Amino acid sequence: MTFEETLDDLLGKIRGRVGDAVELTGIEYEGAELVIYTSDPAAFVENENIIRNLAKDLKKRIVVRPDKKALTSPEIAIKGMEDVIPKDSGVKNFYFDPEMGEVTIEADKPGLVIGKRGATMRAITKKVGWTPKVIRVPPIESTIIKNTREYLKSMGNDRKKFLKRIGVSIHRKIDPTDKWARVTSLGSCREVGRSCFLLSTPETKILIDCGVNVGSDNNAYPYLYIPEVTPLTDLDAVVVTHAHLDHSGLVPLLYKYGYDGPIYLTPPTRDLMLLLQLDFIDVSVREGKSAPYESSMVREALKHTIPLSYEAVTDIAPDVHLTLHNAGHILGSSTAHFHVGEGLCNVVFTGDIKYEKTLLFDPAVNTFPRLECLIIESTYGGSKDLQPSRRWAERRLQDVIGDVLKRGGKVLIPAFAVGRSQEVMIVLEDAIRNKKIEEVPVYLDGMIWEATAIHTAYPEYLNNNLRNMIFHDDLNPFLSDCFVRVDSRGKREEIFENGPAIVLSTSGMINGGPIMEHLRYLGPDEKNMLIFVGYQAEGTLGKRIQNGWREIPISSEGRTETIKMNLEVQTVDGFSGHSDRQQLMDYVKRLNPMPKKILTNHGEEGKCIDLASGIHKRFKIETIVPKNMETYRLS
Repeated sequence: MTFEETLDDLLGKIRGRVGDAVELTGIEYEGAELVIYTSDPAAFVENENIIRNLAKDLKKRIVVRPDKKALTSPEIAIKGMEDVIPKDSGVKNFYFDPEMGEVTIEADKPGLVIGKRGATMRAITKKVGWTPKVIRVPPIESTIIKNTREYLKSMGNDRKKFLKRIGVSIHRKIDPTDKWARVTSLGSCREVGRSCFLLSTPETKILIDCGVNVGSDNNAYPYLYIPEVTPLTDLDAVVVTHAHLDHSGLVPLLYKYGYDGPIYLTPPTRDLMLLLQLDFIDVSVREGKSAPYESSMVREALKHTIPLSYEAVTDIAPDVHLTLHNAGHILGSSTAHFHVGEGLCNVVFTGDIKYEKTLLFDPAVNTFPRLECLIIESTYGGSKDLQPSRRWAERRLQDVIGDVLKRGGKVLIPAFAVGRSQEVMIVLEDAIRNKKIEEVPVYLDGMIWEATAIHTAYPEYLNNNLRNMIFHDDLNPFLSDCFVRVDSRGKREEIFENGPAIVLSTSGMINGGPIMEHLRYLGPDEKNMLIFVGYQAEGTLGKRIQNGWREIPISSEGRTETIKMNLEVQTVDGFSGHSDRQQLMDYVKRLNPMPKKILTNHGEEGKCIDLASGIHKRFKIETIVPKNMETYRLS
């Protein structure tokens, strides 16, 4: 059957199941979803089992949308919704999309708009015809989230055409006789940075991550020009495990060179990815370098994103199902589970993982329906890569900060904007609230404020403890009065002129950004302290200071001056978002099911080899340490 004949056949089956009493006006695929249009949406709402049974019978993800003639005017709809939605839900805006038949409701308390088991949402559809979607108003205003929502709203028509095109591609007929699956390494093998893999079948090509090595001039980009991955127009999908630039930094370049397909990722990853990519362009310009793409390509990539929730099984190609699971690394980070063919093979790409409950996230998921091959990160995979416990790190950080504040000094913490900054913020807020350290302002400089604002928009991606604090105890540590945004030179000067304070500032490895201005003023005073809480790569200024440099060059306005580093320098390990050797071994030990084959990547060559050797010796599993550009058959 042709694609159109298949849709007609499905429509007939659906009519047979729902009966003649419900008027159906058409169906179509939008991405992985089968969309049913009806002039009587209330009929589906009144019997919620209809959709559930259809999805089960047809083995499709079903979405019901109202036909345009079933929609009330936006003015009447708003009044009707205000009659239904609880007054204390904090509704801020209604956004109408006639093409999709959807109304997006922006509220402080989305749970109240949804209602118990979706009761309020169903009442809205019955009353006004529109299909409601609910999004959270970020407690801290986020420019990225605001601009993202406005841009995607303006692209409504283009997005619908794009989703219909992807729907046709996903549900195309394929040849069932030729069956195999392979994985090709395009970056991050025996190295850290430029993560990129290609998953291939006879019918499908899927790119997993597309990162950039921002610290390298010669090996910055993945091998996107080799025959296995060219032309880029042949790619079916891109999956991004998380937002860090070494995993997502080169995604917009794909659209510059012909790719026009979807990007699958979690909603927080989408927003954080946008933040970091735009900053990557800005930093390149400030440093006099040529960025690999323009902001227009970042917007083009954004237009093609398809956000997925954890645990949602989604068709992304005719022969591949994708499920994203929590990776515990940063907000929205995921391990990607691919089910290839009708049970042909199952492969998991861990991305970056943290197999430990942290102040922000639950441990990485390592239980899957099926698993034949695991591709695991090895950043701290060496046999001697052991980190202190989180509790020790928290106490140590509080102790050293307390000592500095008592002597009247200031604390400067270089921090990565996404992940480590928010971990440290939780520690500091708890210490100040419980009087473990002196109550002083905590200044947030650089991208940290915006990244934190994005964290406040997605509390459902935080761990149970934080969610309970936010939802049940009405205590959101990110909203504490102790945090002060540094958004001007005057605010920065306030830090230098006033008394004891704590400063979190980018960049995390002291290779540029506002941290340089803070070092200029705080470095010469021995009462102050510089505390490293994150990894310092070889060759960076942060690593040199950590190794004992007491004089550092700082460039400003075309001239370079030398700053004496009289302040005390401390390192507090234990805040990494990566698992150490023991956690990686525990992750493999508790895998369910145990895979037949494990590939190590995303680590220095010795660490990848060391981890693979340790896994093989302990678990008797075949292990492989691939090099870039090598291909391995999975089945």
